[in-house]
Amino acid sequence: MIVRIMGEGQFTVPGSLLDTLNAIDNKIVDHVARRNESDFKKELSNLIASIKEKGTPLDVTDIVESDIIVPPGDLTLEEATEIFSGAGLIED
Repeated sequence: MIVRIMGEGQFTVPGSLLDTLNAIDNKIVDHVARRNESDFKKELSNLIASIKEKGTPLDVTDIVESDIIVPPGDLTLEEATEIFSGAGLIED
């Protein structure tokens, strides 16, 4: 699976990590719905860190379509309400 972190590049992520990323994504959706900015920020950082730690960066010259696009870590809670709603980034 190819995941793009906006502003930070693309990563090949093993399929075995999908459940973990989905669990974090679901937490983010919940925090955004409750307007809990501090926990939203913490989980968004956790999502990005998990992708970077367990994924393999793609070469910047590779042109590959992303399966998932993750917003940048400086996303505001207001912006997140448009992205992290319903099923979030990763469908269950």
